[in-house]
Amino acid sequence: MDEAGSRRAATADEVDRAAWRAWEAFDAAPPVDARARALDLAADGLDAHPTLVGTVCEETAYAAPRVRTELIRTSNQLRAFAALIREGSWVEATIDHGDPARTPTPKPDLRRMLLPLGPVGVFGASNFPLAYGVAGGDTSGALAAGCPVIVKEHSAQPRTGEAIAAVVEDACARAGLPPGFFVYLPASGERAIEVGLELVRHPRVRAVGFTGSVQGGMSLARAASERPEPIPVYAEMGSVNPVFVLPGAARSRGAAIGAMLGASATASGGQMCTCPGLIFVTPQADAVVEALRGVFASAGLVTMLTPRTASLFAERLADVQQAGGARVVARGGEGGEGGEGDAARAGTPTLLEAGLDAFLNEPTLREECFGPSTIVVRCEHERDFARGVGVLPGSLTGSVFADDAEWSGARGLVGALRERVGRLIFNGVPTGVEVVPAMNHTGPFPACNRPDTTAVGAYSIRRWCRPVCFQNAPAGLLPEELRDGNPRGIWRLVDGARVRG
Repeated sequence: MDEAGSRRAATADEVDRAAWRAWEAFDAAPPVDARARALDLAADGLDAHPTLVGTVCEETAYAAPRVRTELIRTSNQLRAFAALIREGSWVEATIDHGDPARTPTPKPDLRRMLLPLGPVGVFGASNFPLAYGVAGGDTSGALAAGCPVIVKEHSAQPRTGEAIAAVVEDACARAGLPPGFFVYLPASGERAIEVGLELVRHPRVRAVGFTGSVQGGMSLARAASERPEPIPVYAEMGSVNPVFVLPGAARSRGAAIGAMLGASATASGGQMCTCPGLIFVTPQADAVVEALRGVFASAGLVTMLTPRTASLFAERLADVQQAGGARVVARGGEGGEGGEGDAARAGTPTLLEAGLDAFLNEPTLREECFGPSTIVVRCEHERDFARGVGVLPGSLTGSVFADDAEWSGARGLVGALRERVGRLIFNGVPTGVEVVPAMNHTGPFPACNRPDTTAVGAYSIRRWCRPVCFQNAPAGLLPEELRDGNPRGIWRLVDGARVRG
């Protein structure tokens, strides 16, 4: 804060110094053990923080149990990356020994592995200030890979950001990492946008991680592409996460499915990147829709993340209704979460319904509505689902509910949906992202601008690296992971065979 006690943003000189400090820290190439220790210490520090949960609750209006769950996920992410880099096989070390006697030409000695890109800029998410924030997946993955991290503060949760940054800075110092390996930039007030653009444009920043709106993500991606030396921006943006309920499942357990989807759509005030925004049903799904109506009608007002979030949500709902063909079938509001004084952040849980023709003809019905709402799309027959899939925007997830006897007939639907999403879910809701190696958290545009990488799980570390091949290199100049008789004993691909050590 400045002397007057108001929030401030870093100056252009401070952004420049942060980037140069990060570059110097990268050049120092701290060892794996130090990076892993810093991640473990950061996890311990977050778990032991006496006021962090309360601070997050105050700035987000989330309930404490939900915040504690996110905190556990965040510290587990940090520890998982620490374990990953200690084990070592993530570098994908590959060795093809040379053969000078090969004819007609000698075979060179070739050795390849992943190496860190350099300093990374991280723009965290307001809806997950812990798991996707200052010490979230992008930060922990980049630090693990050996990339210094410069985090731009999210103006919606400045006190949360400062508290987490202090923990990470302390962990890095105690682990012996060089100054500048983690830097936190305040970014509130009038210069909030400029700080982000200056960070992306700085010549010493080599990659960017972003979670937020399509407009924000694409603005950063354009700025990065216009640099003299373009850099990658990995942006997670908007997602509608379509759901398809086949007739058999609707008849046999429609009420249960509707209750599940309603809870998923309204969880955390509907402010989750994987909330189901479109639910396609057939005439057999009356029980599904009735259960959804019950969930939404009984939901209280939601205190949203910021007044701007609430305003944008209200505008999107108005756009959907004005587009024609969509009508409100249930609305909550009584006995809401928001207390007195939260009117500017209030959001009304809203269930809408539209026919398939309206959905096909009105593009606005196919856009994300970030908040506690979903649209039921009525189809005459399950074969009409394919028409809906044909106009869907890219999403993080796609879900299908079916009975066992229906799966063979759903093969075409699943195949088409696979082309539009990054994660297929069967008989389950899209919310709830497991942080495990098999998780894929990405999807075709506009869900993400880079569907070739995941934002969650062990493989997200790859986005902060590039492959480098060493040809006929002297043994003393090879990275440890590429030397013969590697003392760390990691799994490597040697002459086409996977071996340990």
